Amino acid sequence: YSKLQQIAAQDLAVVPVAVQHADSGQMLLIAYVNREALEASLQRRIAVFWSTSRNALWVKGDTSGDYLDLVDAFVNCEQNSLLFLVRPRQGGVCHTRDATGATRRSCYYRRLKSPSELEAAYPP
Repeated sequence: YSKLQQIAAQDLAVVPVAVQHADSGQMLLIAYVNREALEASLQRRIAVFWSTSRNALWVKGDTSGDYLDLVDAFVNCEQNSLLFLVRPRQGGVCHTRDATGATRRSCYYRRLKSPSELEAAYPP
């Protein structure tokens, strides 16, 4: 855990976090946390990330309502990445929407058929 603390203690340092559904095991998204986001996640028991594009704390669900309740958090053997097990409150996860306008249940909704060809992995 000390290596993770050292990484998170740096001002802009972030650690990748894989976010997985606690019940189904489905991979939902990859995000980043810094020290502030990690502490907020553990304290509030919801997924809180660090937005690398906005350079700001990102409470997943504050805008969309699609909060992710934090069930458990793990650190890997190298202590350089995390795994959050979560339960979506409303079912949606991704900021993109399907053809019906519903929030997607995972950010991994496209399958790579080749380096330049994608196909929908879930119904549109």
